[in-house]
Amino acid sequence: MNSITLQLMNRKRYLGTLSIFFVFLVITLIVAPLIGPTSIDISKALSFENGIANNIDASILFVARLPRILLAALTGGSLAVAGSVLQALMRNDLAAPITLGVSSGASFGAVLAISLGLSFTALGFSSIPIFAFLGALGAMFLVFGIVRSRNGELPTSMVLLAGVTVNFFFAAMVMFIHYLSDLTQSFRIVRWLMGGLDITDYQTVLSICPLLILGLGVLMYLARDLNLISTGAHSAMSRGVNVVQVQRMAMVSAALITGAVVATSGPIGFIGLIVPHIVRLLIGPDQRLLIPASLMFGATFLIICDTVARTILAPTEIPVGVITAMLGGPFFIWLLRHQR
Repeated sequence: MNSITLQLMNRKRYLGTLSIFFVFLVITLIVAPLIGPTSIDISKALSFENGIANNIDASILFVARLPRILLAALTGGSLAVAGSVLQALMRNDLAAPITLGVSSGASFGAVLAISLGLSFTALGFSSIPIFAFLGALGAMFLVFGIVRSRNGELPTSMVLLAGVTVNFFFAAMVMFIHYLSDLTQSFRIVRWLMGGLDITDYQTVLSICPLLILGLGVLMYLARDLNLISTGAHSAMSRGVNVVQVQRMAMVSAALITGAVVATSGPIGFIGLIVPHIVRLLIGPDQRLLIPASLMFGATFLIICDTVARTILAPTEIPVGVITAMLGGPFFIWLLRHQR
């Protein structure tokens, strides 16, 4: 079998695999907005004769449901990609966005803004998402400030330890601020920490897209080098890969996309742990295929979780972070037993 035939087979497998994930995502994006405690008439919703403001079905579909579903897609896809990249970099199946302390840093920033009673808007973002994003970036820089490269390699074990340490530090600060808060602030803090997609609009969704496009683009560009690093840093260096540079660029990009979505939706856990493992079991560990597949499957997974969260106890909504944690806990235990 010649190289041209192999290339055609690989390209066919690549496009065929991604097409399957894409079809599932499109079906989910079409069906999910139609599901909810209030039924809608799709023909009336798509009729714009009197405008959306005077059309109840259109308002429910395009104002209440579609923006949060789009945010769920961006959040789930970004967290899943970050998880797959971190697991490849650290060669550890238990690595996830929380490993770098990014989620806890974002939580600290948001809780600080709530406790100080800050209320302002800049670049289309309110004070809480801005502080959450700054907290995520602060956690990332704190981790890299602790860890130093050694013999041309960024020690992944040290990154894990530094991330766990930063995570516990910010978690303690969150509890301290929560303890000092009044009843109203305490409720807002607990609600944000549960993670949710219920308060959003198209402007919020569009505002985080540039950061996500930048981070995901860098990770796709580094996919081949990530494959080599996942087999071992010394092997990657022998093939001309600047391991430290790739590690730093990949971790910064993973932290960037994680911080962007967590700042908007809150700390939704376990997506970065569950989805990469499921996708890897289905298609293998090649990051060139795993990153886009995780992006689409993560988006599909969180949309489904959010649909369950807003319908299972209707008219009461459950924070979607509760649903993902209920699914992620047993999966995490299974993963620990499997590794052992």
